[in-house]
Amino acid sequence: MFHYHQPVMVAEVIQYLITDPNGVYVDATVGGGGHAKAILEKTSPQAVLVGIDRDREAIEIAGQVLAEFGTRVKLVQGSFSRIAEILIQENFGTINGILFDLGVSSRQLDISERGFSFSQDGPLDMRMDRTQKMDACQVVNSFSERELADIFFYYGEERKSRKIARAIVLARQQKPITTTGELEKIIWNCNPGRRGGIHPATRVFMALRIYVNQELDELSKSLESVVQCMKEGARLVILSYHSLEDRIVKNFFRNHDQLEVINRKPIIPSQQEIQSNPRARSAKMRVAQKLIREEGTPV
Repeated sequence: MFHYHQPVMVAEVIQYLITDPNGVYVDATVGGGGHAKAILEKTSPQAVLVGIDRDREAIEIAGQVLAEFGTRVKLVQGSFSRIAEILIQENFGTINGILFDLGVSSRQLDISERGFSFSQDGPLDMRMDRTQKMDACQVVNSFSERELADIFFYYGEERKSRKIARAIVLARQQKPITTTGELEKIIWNCNPGRRGGIHPATRVFMALRIYVNQELDELSKSLESVVQCMKEGARLVILSYHSLEDRIVKNFFRNHDQLEVINRKPIIPSQQEIQSNPRARSAKMRVAQKLIREEGTPV
């Protein structure tokens, strides 16, 4: 009932995120509440956690998982690009730390009706917020060949993007492509066999998911606003699973004049964790801290 997602690098997140045991913390991608539960367990009864997620099902499950913490928890369905607005709306001032665990949860991948994975046949959906209009089916069946190729190449770094886009356009002329299995078969026929152990549909499905949910734009918008919500000395911890996400985070940390980079190189999971949770293998964690002004320094 409560299984949602096995959180990645929990010990490392706690080590770097919590600077004040009595503080206010934000889990911007609360998912099933795994990281949030660990944060609440490692902080005092005075500490508060705000959990945000676009997925209503995630909020409902996190509510059950975190019920024991009562009023210490505030869960909000919404995009993390609205963090500043949400904090004001919920009467929170500045915060002591914020966690982003980017990407898609194990539960979203494993439920065929969500359409995130080709491992099980299901509707071609991929929406994290199921109230939004655009889904993967619309993209696959209405975007031009060039638009599809650009999506696959830019968001998925797929080298055969043009060939796959052309095959999709030819296939949909016969009938709409409506399921993950249909799309997977088209991609497989373009490039049968696994490359380095990776299924040929992996990059295309990832690219579609990122595009449908506007994940990179959401991340950039959120980073621009979240620093202003942080107290001096507050920590920003981000777990990414894709080179494009990691590049955005790295450059933002490096170039922001109010942030100090804590770890020059990304922290990665241990081999033991990867063995127990293979989906953690691509994770990279970066940490930054809001600068503490010396007394007398102008604002």
